[in-house]
Amino acid sequence: MVSIAGSKKLKRQMAPQFWGIGRKEKRFVITVKPGSHKKSFSVPTAVFLRDMLSIVTSLREAKASIYSGRVKIDGVVRKSLHHSIGLMDVVELTDVSDIYRLVPTEDKLLKPIKINESEKSKKLVRVTTKTTLNKGKLQIGFHDGRSIISDTKVNVGDACLIQVPEQKILEVIKLETGIQGLVTRGNNAGQIGKIESIEEGTFILPKRVILTLGDRKIEIPADIIMPIGKQEPIIQLK
Repeated sequence: MVSIAGSKKLKRQMAPQFWGIGRKEKRFVITVKPGSHKKSFSVPTAVFLRDMLSIVTSLREAKASIYSGRVKIDGVVRKSLHHSIGLMDVVELTDVSDIYRLVPTEDKLLKPIKINESEKSKKLVRVTTKTTLNKGKLQIGFHDGRSIISDTKVNVGDACLIQVPEQKILEVIKLETGIQGLVTRGNNAGQIGKIESIEEGTFILPKRVILTLGDRKIEIPADIIMPIGKQEPIIQLK
């Protein structure tokens, strides 16, 4: 039978650098299946366990852990080797005390950091779409592929602190001047600065943000900025 879900493997030379895999060990590595995050901005669960955390030493051990339901992502058990793990996802492992969150850093697009147990049910998501429904309700789409129906007033570019896996909005952080912003991609990925101003988009240029990073100011597209709090990050990012 012909597979309709696409290839399950990827040439190692084509894999993103932040996966941390050896390029010349073998020819292929398993890849990310369509799901919550984009392929170029996420890592498959098996690669995350074997190469990023080094908790298992082989794909066979990764399969045993995943298929037995020992991996939770955002509070939900995932039993696919190819499930995409991306920005701000929280990963729990059975019989392992450490809890991880994937965040951008200055040397990697995504890197797992250890977080406190009190934060494992909290996740920061960026609003990417919103649609008005009947009776003043909004269907809100987030950067990790999830969507919820709520009467919370938000705009595209804002960030929401949600409770997972219940998907309950706890707080909204507006994309506005004076707010701390996290750069999620690009040369400045992982850096946090103060939003000085917001420039509306034109026919040629996208919406842009003027961000202060230390002693310099940069102008970057608004879609790679995630507001994270007024004075300091609302969740643990380091």
